[in-house]
Parts: sequence; C-alpha cells; structure tokens
Amino acid sequence: MKKIFKKIHLWLSVPAGILISVICLSGAALVFEQDITQALNPHLYRTEQPANGKFLSPSELVSGVQKQMPDLPPVASLQMPGTPEGVCMATFEGSGKKTLSVNPYTGEINGWTKTYPFFQTMKKLHRWLMNPPARKGEQSAGKMIVGISTLLMVIILVSGLVIWTPRTVKALKNRLRVSCTKGWRRFWYDSHVSLGFYSTLFLLVMALTGLTWSFGWYRNAAYSLFGGNTQSAPSQPASKKGKANKEKDEKAGNREINLETWNQVYSQLQAIYPEYKSITLSAKEALVAPDPAASMRKNDRISFDKENGEITKITPYSQIPRSQTLKGWFYAFHTGSWGGTITKILYFVAALTGGILPLSGYYLWLKRKRYI
Repeated sequence: MKKIFKKIHLWLSVPAGILISVICLSGAALVFEQDITQALNPHLYRTEQPANGKFLSPSELVSGVQKQMPDLPPVASLQMPGTPEGVCMATFEGSGKKTLSVNPYTGEINGWTKTYPFFQTMKKLHRWLMNPPARKGEQSAGKMIVGISTLLMVIILVSGLVIWTPRTVKALKNRLRVSCTKGWRRFWYDSHVSLGFYSTLFLLVMALTGLTWSFGWYRNAAYSLFGGNTQSAPSQPASKKGKANKEKDEKAGNREINLETWNQVYSQLQAIYPEYKSITLSAKEALVAPDPAASMRKNDRISFDKENGEITKITPYSQIPRSQTLKGWFYAFHTGSWGGTITKILYFVAALTGGILPLSGYYLWLKRKRYI
C-alpha cells in the first residue's frame, strides 16, 4: 500500500511542487500583514487619551470630518473604539474598502489606512498567481490553477502522512527529529520527513479552508457539512444590472442617515455593553464586538428605528444563522487569526515549511536519480 502512496506523492509533487511553494510562501508573507501595517503606521491605529478626555459623539465626529474634507462623499459607516487608546474608522459611499482614521477625542483626521504594494502583490500571487478575475466571484486561469494546486496539495499531504507512518519505535524517533551531523542529504531528508509531519495538520487546515474561495461546489459542500444553508452561501456574481440596482439602493439608504439617530443608538449601546471592542454604526444596523480581547469578528447585530434611534432588536452572535458566520470562521482558520498571535506564529512557520517541502523534495528526487 505504501508503494502506491509513494507514487501518488511523487508524481503529484513533481508537477505541482513549484506552484505549492509559491502559494505557501506568499501565504506566509500575508500572515502578519495587519500587524506589520499597524506597526509601521501607529498614528492611524492608536491615539493618546488626553486628561479628562471623552469621545466626541458620532455626529460631532462626522461633522468634523466633513469640515476638514468637504469633498468627501457621504459617510457610510463609523466604527467607534472600545478602548481609550483606540481610533475611529469611517467609510464613505463609493470608496470601497478605503477607511479614514479619525481621532475620537478631537475629530482630527489621522489619514487613510494603507495597503502596501508588497502585500498587494503577495495577495495576487497567493490567490490568483497574478491573474485576478475581471470581477469579484468570477473565475480566471490563475484562480483555477491555484484551486487545482491546492486540491493536489491535500492529496500530497495525506499520502505523505501515510508514507511517514513508522513501523517501529526506533523508526518513529528517527522520523521526529532532524540530524545535522550526517551530511546534507540526510539533513534534507530528515527535514522533509520530520518538518512535513509537524506542519501537516496546519497545512491541511489552510488548504481545506482556502478551497472555499476557489470552487463554488466545494464552498457549498463545506457550508452544508458545517450546518450552513447552501442557499445562503456566497453565490455567483449578480448581473451588472442587479449589482447597479443594489448599489443604488444602498446609496439611497445611506443618504437617509440621521446623525442624531446614531448618537441615540451609540448612547444606548454603551449602556447595554459596559465593555466592548468596537461599535460600528451604519444606515441599516449597528454591530457590536462585545469581547475586547477577541481575535475573531464575533459581532452582535442591533436593529434600530431610523427615525428616533430606539433599539428594536439585539441578535447575539451565537444566534446569528450559521450560514452567515461560516465565512468568518473559514477565514479565521485559513489565516490563523482565530487564536491571536500564537496561532499566527504557528501558521507562519507551517506555511514557510510548506513552501520549503517541495524544494527539499525536488532535491531528494534529483539526488536519487543522480541528476545532481
């Protein structure tokens, strides 16, 4: 049986190895993107609390931003921080994911949040091999190749685990350590075998969750497996006309934002939630991250009357339909953000190892064939 798995492992690794290395190494580069970006731009993500300082109200903050930058489109959402050193984050109609950082005590604009070209390139390489789809949700050659390579990676990892399985205790000890005193070939062999075993679980989690962004059929199956309604899972992109109508409706709704209503909602939520990570206000609803220490986005949803700001319904995260929360879970387990810094470090090491394994495998294969 192991002979069959060895052939599967080898002849899938030879054509897909380089692609898997690219996907893993670019993924490793993205693990700490947010941490690095925030460290390089502390003024956009942290502020100093003045003596007897108090946050301005949402309406005062929005008015202050409009006075400083009168050409900005209408505000779409405003995220209020839950800690004294936090900052406000504002988004605007038609600005996509661009976010403006604002001092919550003075209303001063800190600047637009940044995305560095290096990380943008790594993201395009990781998801689409530099060949992104024309529109979100559509296919491209690069996206398809990444998806197929990831599927092959799952088979390679499983076959590698079967090959790794030792028959004796002595063999087990040898396969759990790396020898540095018996030459380069032994070093690379031990590295391939041992490090491959240690990283397999993490790499499988990354691959199996990442496939939900590559194939619609896989995403629907995964959502169904974990209790999500496939009808509610992300579907194929809407037509241009449908998308335009949706954007038109959203813009129309945003123009109806009553800033005094936001003041009322914000004040009530502060009374309901003594501690929170953030409160995000928009035209349709408010989102509250109730756990200040949470590393995942577990938001309660709050409905309110648009006229007087009266809160009409609070839906805790635990009661939100599974189909609406699974995407966040898959993203967290794909990136390692679910456990904070510790899991990010583990994911970084595993992804880095995943990028090196095919290269060490090529070396061992070429050495055995006496090509080098």
